[in-house]
Amino acid sequence: MSAHKLQIVAAQAFERDTPFRMPFRFGVMTLRAAPQAFMSVQVRDQATGREAVGQSAELMVPKWFDKRPELSPDDTVDQLRRSVTSAVKLSLDQPALTAVEHAWQLDARQAGALPDENGLVRGFGPALMAKAMLDALGQLQTLSFHDVVRSNAMGLTADHLPPDLDGLDMAHFLAQLQPQASISFRHTVGLLDPLTEQDLEQPLNDGLPESLDQVIRTYAPQYFKIKVSGDMDADIRRLVAIADVLQMMPGYRITLDGNEQYSSPEEFTRLLDELDRRPELARLREAILFIEQPIHRDRALQQPLGALAQRVPLLIDESDADLDSFLRGRDCGYLGVSSKACKGLYRSLLNKARTLHWRGGDYFMSAEDLTTQAGLGVQQDLALASLLGLTHVERNGHHFVQGMQGAGAQEMDAFARQHPGLYRRDEHGLFLRIEGGTLDLSSLDKPGFASGVALDRCSLRPLT
Repeated sequence: MSAHKLQIVAAQAFERDTPFRMPFRFGVMTLRAAPQAFMSVQVRDQATGREAVGQSAELMVPKWFDKRPELSPDDTVDQLRRSVTSAVKLSLDQPALTAVEHAWQLDARQAGALPDENGLVRGFGPALMAKAMLDALGQLQTLSFHDVVRSNAMGLTADHLPPDLDGLDMAHFLAQLQPQASISFRHTVGLLDPLTEQDLEQPLNDGLPESLDQVIRTYAPQYFKIKVSGDMDADIRRLVAIADVLQMMPGYRITLDGNEQYSSPEEFTRLLDELDRRPELARLREAILFIEQPIHRDRALQQPLGALAQRVPLLIDESDADLDSFLRGRDCGYLGVSSKACKGLYRSLLNKARTLHWRGGDYFMSAEDLTTQAGLGVQQDLALASLLGLTHVERNGHHFVQGMQGAGAQEMDAFARQHPGLYRRDEHGLFLRIEGGTLDLSSLDKPGFASGVALDRCSLRPLT
């Protein structure tokens, strides 16, 4: 399919507050609330003159995109607001281009407009814009997100490939992607999360599970992501307690997330040594699929992993700030890279291609969460993970936030009608439907980018 050229007619950004039902501790941050950003872009098909409006959403999580200690949580949210408003401004008054060319040119202009920001911050606004563009493109061509990508209606060509992907047959790579109708969910165990009902000092009693044992009884997940803090004694004590609870789920598998809390491979190796040494942690150690970003981003891609890379697969997440980050990670011994829609869907696609195209290692991708919220955010991220062929995905937005916060009843009703397998609707709100540890993705295969519901702007504050 030839890629149609699109003219951006109008674009706007909004935000909505998202209070948390319980604190989420990861790395140095304890999250109790965060605003969610929304993008709306109106495009015109140059060939037909038809127009459509595309939408996207992502949570503006404090102290994840930029963790410098001199910045407050509010400072880091303001960085993301500037990234979004800059992306809107820089997207207007441009010629008609393919969706990919819009994305590539916006990335270049954004780098010039925000030269002092890191790649994750700079890329946040363009990532929202790229998703909204594909939503509009899918509506114009009556194609789902999966079919837009598989038919290359967005216009990804060899000219957009980095040198390490020379020789890749782009058409074949995209066409062979096979979206799934369901995906296993990987439950996040934050650093402050209660592990048993006995740990609940002041139960919320809001109808949702709070402790790890309640999560297991309610959702029956087979996969878990466990946060570690960098304090080895505290981490070992907590891992022993978690291992005891996880006995409820025979056959469980886990990932460990260091959230940049270790200064070197040698420091993290000491934690792994202790896991190997303790018989009470033998089952948990055996269950580890991979380790996520243990080393701080300032050093992770500057030093080889050495012997650590031979003991367990490691993956970059926060260090994945640019299109060549995975390449530099590979040179240091990392085998994996995360997919998060907030880092850019095209980066995820090219990194997936790398796992298939590169030789000399068992390269892989994982699907990690940025506390994506019910509605556009979680749906578009799930559709991307599904298309990449990933079998399990970290989800935690449904756990730390009570349903679809900030949305009105009509918006929640609309999402429930469009996605009855993905959500359950009751008098308390709209909630992810997780049954047997699985999410039903079948409703995401519809024209546009996994949506089907227009934004309720009455519940949103303008950003632009």
